[in-house]
Amino acid sequence: MDPRTSRRTGALAAALGVALLIPTVAAAAPAAAATPTVSCTSAKAGLAAKLQKDITAALADRRSTVALGLYDRSTSTTCTLRATSSYDSASTVKVTVLATLLWDAKQHNRYLTDREASLAKAMITQSDNNATTTLWKQLGLTKIKGFLAAAGMTKTVPGANGYWGLTQENVTDEQKLLKLVTAGNGVLSDNSRAYILKLMGQVISSQRWGTPAGAPSTVSVHVKNGWLQRATHGWRVHSLGTFNGAGHDYMISVLTQDNSTMDYGVTTIQNVAKAIHKDIVPTTSGTAVYTPTSRPSEAFVAVPPQG
Repeated sequence: MDPRTSRRTGALAAALGVALLIPTVAAAAPAAAATPTVSCTSAKAGLAAKLQKDITAALADRRSTVALGLYDRSTSTTCTLRATSSYDSASTVKVTVLATLLWDAKQHNRYLTDREASLAKAMITQSDNNATTTLWKQLGLTKIKGFLAAAGMTKTVPGANGYWGLTQENVTDEQKLLKLVTAGNGVLSDNSRAYILKLMGQVISSQRWGTPAGAPSTVSVHVKNGWLQRATHGWRVHSLGTFNGAGHDYMISVLTQDNSTMDYGVTTIQNVAKAIHKDIVPTTSGTAVYTPTSRPSEAFVAVPPQG
């Protein structure tokens, strides 16, 4: 063999040898987004870990996309999951509408008229949509946004074109609202807070599902729920609740979507609620717990035709 050919062959072999030592790297696949996990803190030893474990177990194998918030004043306990994710509000926005009405009346140093009180009662206790639309139009977006600013609900965006059920809300802001409703503050008067809680405590039985599930009879229950079906993300099913008694003062917000049916979303929420109540207010075997209706209902809220 010609020496020059030999040298060229050796050089080629060496080059190939080096090349073979270089690992083949496939194009990196996009990293999958980490599934959010329940995060809890508490001043009571062991409670945060127990809540985190039990809420996580309650959500295991559920196909809903769930956001939740828990706050218990008595033990400085909080739990959150997807707390900043936005959801269509459905009827849960009705608590904000009532709070805005009362906040605005306070600004003008007046009481609600008999008509306003009648509309407010129908809106909360029966989830009456016509009453809500009437109050929404009366208040207007300027006043609604004014209340949201005063309440620090900075990520809540009122629905456009009168579609109040498409207001964008998240757990963080809903928990801010429930905190205002349940303790003295400079935004809502004590009378206003008591009025909101009274109506949330008078919601008709067919709409008292969700967060009250499993609440012990030793605590008072105040609730407002909502549901909405749209072409994307299926059923949105939500529940806001405040609970007071047995040495505890706590509130729960659960927002869900991607539910196959309304009942599926209700079950998801109630599984979470039962775990929370059991951990926050341990009961004896003889303590009655709240069993919601087996036929939950709510009011269909108006959505755009292509919704």
